Amino acid sequence: MDTSAADDGLLGPADVRALAGRLGVRPTKSLGQNFVHDGGTVRRIAAKAGVRPGGVVLEVGPGLGSLTLALLAAGARVVAVEIDQRLATELPVTVAARRPDLAHDPDGGLEAHLRVVRADALDVTELPALAGAAGAAAGAPTKLVANLPYNVAVPVLLTLLERLPSLETVLVMVQTEVAERLAAGPGSKVYGVPSVKAAWYARASMAGSVGRQVFWPVPNVDSALVRLERREPPTTTASREEVFAAVDAAFGQRRKTLRAALAGWAGSPAAAEEALRAAGIDPALRGERLDVEGFARLAAAGRQAPGA
Repeated sequence: MDTSAADDGLLGPADVRALAGRLGVRPTKSLGQNFVHDGGTVRRIAAKAGVRPGGVVLEVGPGLGSLTLALLAAGARVVAVEIDQRLATELPVTVAARRPDLAHDPDGGLEAHLRVVRADALDVTELPALAGAAGAAAGAPTKLVANLPYNVAVPVLLTLLERLPSLETVLVMVQTEVAERLAAGPGSKVYGVPSVKAAWYARASMAGSVGRQVFWPVPNVDSALVRLERREPPTTTASREEVFAAVDAAFGQRRKTLRAALAGWAGSPAAAEEALRAAGIDPALRGERLDVEGFARLAAAGRQAPGA
């Protein structure tokens, strides 16, 4: 065991490699797997996430358990969603071995602190309550804290914000480029579909960078933390699906004006212009100039246009 992390049960580099070797796990690009092996990094993530004793946290892609152990060390109860059967099966074993105090908790044992759901996060519609929780509602997670697989970070994040309204705050580690897009505001060069759709659910902001050397294997891209704080969506008569359809259309031809880019969405350039003007938006603007409230007005105006 790596004694540098033994005092609080965290996994060090030697532990991660030994555990992966015993399980026959080789990180795969198809699953976007890069395992964190630095205790300081996972402690920092738990602290930045504002994890408090007794709080219920959702973790997606716990892998070998590095961040899971840090969340538990901070006093959280964790519901972990893991797509890999071997990793899902082994996680409770790892936690029980490194945190025997939790395994022998008289108020429900390990299941009062950790539940592992073997599933693809994109398929999750509800989560189980932790043992010992005062009913399912009391056990609903209020935070999402995760090292999200790079290849599915945005769809996973948007899906969980949609399906799990109990989530109030999010702190996730993603590729720096993805973090910047999620946190970007109108007018930024990287502002686009992820920026607007994330803004429908929450206020996003950058929360720090993460060095490549804390991962195994070392990725060939930089990573960063992004924070999202739940907010009410814009007031509009249009549905979320209708707003998102307008967003997709506007950025589908990014270099074109909204009048041109939205022609297919509205039925014609003239209809697009009519909807834009009804929403108080200059048809000569491009999509990157429009905030989520503007898209909400646009979608509502499009619903009311003749033939809509």
